[in-house]
Parts: sequence; structure tokens; C-alpha cells
Amino acid sequence: MAKDDPQNINRYTLLSPRFWHGMRFPYWFSLLSRNGFRISLSRAHLVVGVSLFTPWNDLLALIQHVGFGRAIQKTELAGSPVFVLGHWRSGTTLLHEYLALDDRYASPTTFQCFAPWHFLLTEGLVTRFFGFLLPERRPMDNMKAGWSLPQEDEFALMNLGAPTPYLRILFPREPIPFEGTLVSDGFTERELQQWKRTFDWFMRAVTYKTGKPLILKSPPHTGRLGVLRSMYPDAKFIHIVRDPRKIYPSTMKLWKTLDQLQAIQSPTDLDQLQSFVLRTLPRMSASFEKDRVGLSDSQLIELRYEDLVADPVDMMGRIYDQLRLGDYAPVREKIAAKVQQEREYQTNRLELKPEEEAMVMNAWREYATRYGYA
Repeated sequence: MAKDDPQNINRYTLLSPRFWHGMRFPYWFSLLSRNGFRISLSRAHLVVGVSLFTPWNDLLALIQHVGFGRAIQKTELAGSPVFVLGHWRSGTTLLHEYLALDDRYASPTTFQCFAPWHFLLTEGLVTRFFGFLLPERRPMDNMKAGWSLPQEDEFALMNLGAPTPYLRILFPREPIPFEGTLVSDGFTERELQQWKRTFDWFMRAVTYKTGKPLILKSPPHTGRLGVLRSMYPDAKFIHIVRDPRKIYPSTMKLWKTLDQLQAIQSPTDLDQLQSFVLRTLPRMSASFEKDRVGLSDSQLIELRYEDLVADPVDMMGRIYDQLRLGDYAPVREKIAAKVQQEREYQTNRLELKPEEEAMVMNAWREYATRYGYA
């Protein structure tokens, strides 16, 4: 399938759940109110559909809380969590999927992140009978999609009501919400406590279901390294970087695709989006560099996307060895098989004009220099 296959995009648009379908009604209504009910007429049917669906989330959330709330609260993590860090479109999804091949670990699934309020009740049913609701491939990059595949936990946080800039997905015309939460020192005290409480609950809920150490991936976590270290002192981190000349056009495409498929406002302001993309990488990178001080080699490893795709089997072995994730032998063949299966996959070919390249390399000069892309 072509990377920008219109049939794939149209199928997603017409049938698939949105990332924000898992919200409860009071929070959903508060978001609409906070943004002045500024909804595009062409997206009104999405708002009506979700408004009718969210009360079911309320009911299922209550049932899950009654049935499992105390058990979740008592659940301890099964081992040191592993966090995949890196800017959007730097290879975090590919790396996460390789790591998720290890049966000794677990990752939040797409369904768990879409429906965090009730996945303990409903995941088995939905993933078994409603797989057709998701497209076979993700529209932004043609990677496989599915309810049971590993997913960004940031979507779970959004549905649970934690402060996150991913709320921009709903209202792309409005100022970026909670942009400060992209870095450790950008939270207000109230935001920080709410974020920690929500994230820890989700970690415990997934652990309660899986009973395994967790591997998590979310680009916004890159700038929150200090917060994550304070919560989980024994956590391990894998930071992946990529050529800025590839990251920038791919990130712009990502957000524009999300605006097309997920927003309830018709996006118009590309200047605002460009400014957001250009300023977030340096800010997140600076926060990461500050927060990483004191981490041992057995807790943090860095790699380049280009090296990962050149020899995935060897690079994953280096990660396992340095972070002491366990015996690599049982995973090696699975990774080799996945590489063989996806050997025909090609990344998006996105070209920059000379003036765009100069703009990106100037704005992201420190990142490019630090990782050898300048």
C-alpha cells in the first residue's frame, strides 16, 4: 500500500475511533466549554457522536473502579520500567515495536490508551470482534495499526484528563494547551501533582493486567526525564535521535495528518504549527540534557535512528547488554524475523527546500551538532 493511500485515510476518517473517544463526559464537556464550543460545522458529527458515547465511558469507568479500583491501588510495578525517549518521528515507534517483541515485558496497547477508564472490562471483547474499526496502516507513516499493538501512553493520559499538549489534536486553531508539560520544570505544582497521580495510576492498571515490567514510549516524555526519574528511580531510558532534516518535515506531516483525521476544528494556521514544531525540539532537548545528569550507563543509552535501521539486530543487542534487560537470545530471532517481514517498507520521502533546511538547521543547531548531523 502506498504511504499516502487515500483509501486508507478515508477508511480511517469514516469508521475509526479517535484518540479522544475514551474521555468521560464531564471532562469532554469541560474541554468544549473551555474552547468556547468553537467547532467546525464539517466536524460537528464527530462531536455529536462522542457526546453520545462518553456517558458509556462514565458507566464503564464506575464499574471498573468498583471491581478493580482497590486492586489497582495496591498493585506494585513488576520491575523497573523502560522508557523510549525521542522527538516525534525520530524512530520511537519502530524501537518500541522491537522491544515489545520480548514476552518478558509488556507495553500499553492501543486499546488500553484509547479506553483507559475501562480496558480491564472491555479490551478482550473489543480486540476480538472490533478489529475492523481500525485501518490496517497508520495514515501518517503506513506502519501497522491494531488494537493490541504498543501505543503511546500520552493518549491514555489525555483520555484520563491529565494536562497534556496532545489536546491540541482537538483544537488546532487554539493556543497550544499545557505546552509547559513538555519539560520537567514547565509544570505548575498543581499540574505536576495531577500528572504524576494520573500516570502512576495508569502504570499500575496496566501492570495489574499484565503482571510484567513495562516498556513505554511517548515523545513528550523526552523533556520529562527528571519527573520520571523522581517517580521511578530505577527506570531505564533509551533515547533515539535522527537527522533534523528528516524529523522536521515528518513531524509537520504528522501533525497535519492528525489535524485532518482527529480535530473538531478545521485547521488553518500553519504558521502556528510551524512555530510549535520548531520551538519544541530545542526545549525538550535542553530539558533532557539537564535531567540526564547522574544517570549511569546501565540506565541510559543513546542511539541514532540511522544506525538502528542499518542493523536492527545488532543495535538491539547493544541496548539489551548496556541496560541489562535480560538474555537477548530469545528476542534476537523475533527481531530478525520482523526485519525480514518488513524489508519492503519504505519511510516517507519528504524533501525540504533549501530555505527550509537552513531554517531547521539554524533553529535546531545545538541538537544537530550534538548528535553529529551538522
